[in-house]
Amino acid sequence: MLTINKKLGAVLCLFAMSLLCGPVIAQDAKPVKPSSYTKAQLYELLSKKLNNVKFVGNFTILGKDSPDGLPKEEYTIVSATKQDNGDFWLIKARIKYGSTDVEVPMVLEVKWAETTPVISLTNVTIPGLGTFSSRVVIYKNKYAGTWSHGDVGGHLFGTIEKNEPAKDDEKKDSSEDK
Repeated sequence: MLTINKKLGAVLCLFAMSLLCGPVIAQDAKPVKPSSYTKAQLYELLSKKLNNVKFVGNFTILGKDSPDGLPKEEYTIVSATKQDNGDFWLIKARIKYGSTDVEVPMVLEVKWAETTPVISLTNVTIPGLGTFSSRVVIYKNKYAGTWSHGDVGGHLFGTIEKNEPAKDDEKKDSSEDK
């Protein structure tokens, strides 16, 4: 009986402490303020971030060790344009993977976690490469996510780098300055 009373006393003591300390902890927590960006502003920022850039990084293959280090990947995003329907974007990308080097336009879904875009592919067929599913988070100058291709999958991550302007663009810009 004494053991039960000790356990009950300990539980009541913890309960009382949580009641007393709860408001103190809640006061220390900073309120989350909602984003001050409109959807149109977020779309414009993403379009600027994804136009004429390169995703340079690495990927993993689950269940497979890479004794020579992680395989490298590189995707050049030529352009990204928000479409009128839903959360879809037309992303024109150049994909280098092994001996394959192709440029493809893809209509992809972009979802938002507050102000953070997440590119979402679900069973999207990429000509010359196959069918893929992926979720890729874009944050500042970095990307990270997961991918799958049939029964194979893994992780991907890296940095987003601005490409140098094309020589034609430089000539056009300098002639407009005159």
